[in-house]
Amino acid sequence: MSLPLPLLITGVPGVPGYNALYHFGHRCPGQVVGLRPTDNWRLDGEHIVACDMEDVDSLRRLFDEHQFRAVLHCAGSCALKSCELDPKMAWRINLEGTRNLLHILEGTDTRLVHLSIDLVFSGEGEGNMFETDSTDPVTVYGKTMAAAESLVSLMRPDATILRISLPMGVSFNGHAGAIDWIQSRFKKQRPATLYYDEVRTPTYTDCMNLAFEQILARPMPGIYHAGGPNRLSLFEIAQIVNRVGGYDPDLLMGCMRIEAGPIPPRAGNVTMNSAKLIDHLGFEPFHSWPYDERYLPTHREWHYDRSEHDPGSPELLEEILYCNPLRTEGIIRPPFPRPA
Repeated sequence: MSLPLPLLITGVPGVPGYNALYHFGHRCPGQVVGLRPTDNWRLDGEHIVACDMEDVDSLRRLFDEHQFRAVLHCAGSCALKSCELDPKMAWRINLEGTRNLLHILEGTDTRLVHLSIDLVFSGEGEGNMFETDSTDPVTVYGKTMAAAESLVSLMRPDATILRISLPMGVSFNGHAGAIDWIQSRFKKQRPATLYYDEVRTPTYTDCMNLAFEQILARPMPGIYHAGGPNRLSLFEIAQIVNRVGGYDPDLLMGCMRIEAGPIPPRAGNVTMNSAKLIDHLGFEPFHSWPYDERYLPTHREWHYDRSEHDPGSPELLEEILYCNPLRTEGIIRPPFPRPA
């Protein structure tokens, strides 16, 4: 089974796109192009191109130049608060950029894998969401992503729409992504408050990249859920980061969503059932995050449980939370950003 090449990866400043760019760039040298917004000048590289998805003319010239046979569409603005405060920006980037891409792909047989998100659901139920469940997002971000899904389904019925959850991997600047934000608070000795009742299905980017390979190389029309096996609240995720990283446990606070401010609104239990994807691939593509069940919280004070033999450290966090120790064969990881 071979990948259709050349491959375009959009949204490379984000955690999924950044990790996918390194993985596919090393697996298929000279055949992969990463797309970043023009204002993100810090992200640069030999095969990274600056082009805004809203600029249809520049996007079309890029396609004319490279004749892409596959697109892994990771682009979009996922900053919940920014999307709430500037809905026009959110709709422009998350919907109109996708519309432009679809127009350019019209009449071609280019393979399209479009990344969406679990936040197309409100999470007001018990979770374990299926692809057939109705979307009911509570955030502007979720609404734009649900609209983009509908557009892709309408204009490109042969495309794969892949709903992901929290991607656990390194970011290009060390500030994006769930692990980055939580760890940045603890590193600076600042408190972090996370929710007991927002529940997700986090996934190692190491596993996601290998799943992307399989999905890009075969016809898989429709919507698929791509969440990991473990169901963790944001508070439990922060507990893991705190304890594995060896940070001060007193810095971690927890609360219910109803106690938080109105902006941005928070989803509840948006855990996804990924049995459909597993069935179509013929194997379970995702290991549990974290890979070792010793690091799964068992109670709300679990992150205080330390021993001199297992104190935790930032180095350990890099080794087992950003990276999946069970995935070594065929994995190419980007370098960890280091402070200047």
